[in-house]
Amino acid sequence: MNESFQELTDSQWQVIQQILDDQRQRWHSLREVVNLILWLNYTGLQWRELAKLKTIPWQTVYYHFRQFKLRGIWEQMLDTLVVKERVRQQREETPSLLAIDSQSVKIMQFIHEETGIDANKKINGRKRSILVDRLGLPWSVVVSSANTSDNEAGRQAVDRLKGKVPRLEVIAADQGYKVSFIEHVEKEHGWSVEIAQKPESTRGFVPEKNRWPVERSFGWFNFRRRLARDVEKTIESSEAMLRIAFISIIINRFAK
Repeated sequence: MNESFQELTDSQWQVIQQILDDQRQRWHSLREVVNLILWLNYTGLQWRELAKLKTIPWQTVYYHFRQFKLRGIWEQMLDTLVVKERVRQQREETPSLLAIDSQSVKIMQFIHEETGIDANKKINGRKRSILVDRLGLPWSVVVSSANTSDNEAGRQAVDRLKGKVPRLEVIAADQGYKVSFIEHVEKEHGWSVEIAQKPESTRGFVPEKNRWPVERSFGWFNFRRRLARDVEKTIESSEAMLRIAFISIIINRFAK
């Protein structure tokens, strides 16, 4: 992980530019727009704070963020980078095993849409559910209200895998994912669910077989201040910010 934000290098931008395949003539540099979005995700500042940089109007940067979200470009970019990273690490393009887990986070005071209280963790906010492979790379990202059960959020996350993972056989989960989740995965998709069990004699955090990569992936979010709380008005924007965080983490592994 980088200790401070670094703008995209020429080689990194070339990778993203190939994914975007954007031939439009623009008034402002698309590379600089993407850099500013990555910077905002890293630092956690508000959109209007971009005005202090006196480079590109913050409204223009937000416009591109929103358009990329509505057109599914952030998801497409992340999916492409995940495959590229797996190939770079000499893995098959798609995984045979994924791990699922959720994380409840607090919201800012002005957020009212899709929120609730996680009764177990006593958190008023939203729930993030992700499915990752053994490398910790994300294949599905879902944000819901915190009072959504792991089973319901998990079903939503699994359904978004459709068409993405032809080699998938097993999904590793903890004991929060129970009968309804298992039945849905097996009946609707034909995959098996492996429920990890922590030995009764152990205390504290113990890495569980096949599940520890998802815990590590949530840990990566600690390096993105925008994700310390959910400050997005909609869950669609929340999901986009999670994808942008993963995009910045993965692209930093490519040649500088």
